[in-house]
Amino acid sequence: MKKGLIELSSEEKRRLKELEKAFGHTFRNKDLLRRALTHRSYANEKRLPQEEHNERLEFLGDAVLELSISEFLMKRFQDYSEGKLSKLRAAIVNEGQLAEIAKALKLGDYLYLGHGEEQSQGRTKNSLLADAFEALLGATYLDKGYKKAAQIVERHYEKLLSSSPLEEFYRDYKTDLQEKAQALFRAIPRYKLAGEEGPDHEKIFKVELFIREHLMGKGIGRSKKEAEQHAAQEALDKL
Repeated sequence: MKKGLIELSSEEKRRLKELEKAFGHTFRNKDLLRRALTHRSYANEKRLPQEEHNERLEFLGDAVLELSISEFLMKRFQDYSEGKLSKLRAAIVNEGQLAEIAKALKLGDYLYLGHGEEQSQGRTKNSLLADAFEALLGATYLDKGYKKAAQIVERHYEKLLSSSPLEEFYRDYKTDLQEKAQALFRAIPRYKLAGEEGPDHEKIFKVELFIREHLMGKGIGRSKKEAEQHAAQEALDKL
């Protein structure tokens, strides 16, 4: 048995083949695949070395995703300005959209989780799903190189962009809400940080939105900006 991750059983190998097919890459190094799916909680329970959970691969995958999606968007939207490309990239490279891609892959079914995360519905948490997808990209980069990882990004984001009207991705809910609030109430929306949860590497922000003294929306996100956008979207729906 190798040091670190335990050997894959025949059943695990069969199931992981299903994921590889859906994801778009058959790993030469199966340890990389297994590591990309291993949450810190599982590694802690099994007393595995720190490098055997997926946070380092997630760090690498985040960088791979940023570059490859930039290339993809430049190629796909050749008439877009730098500002419009940046806005679209920010709208589609976030926890929510990454989690949607992961859910389409049924990625949650393949995660190795500790007992606590299992009990708290970890397989459906957007944060864990998004992190695991980025970790898979990092693992693909190490296993086959940047070109293969970029092909996978393009494959999954092409599906995403083709499934919804483009305007839905880069709509600025905060700007829309400010214009509507000024027109209806002659007031500017006020955002208040309501709380923070989780460790520094996966912190979750909670924001409340007020128009005058009325609570009009609540938002949650991995950044204050993302949480504010969600709160603004909820307020717009109410108005």
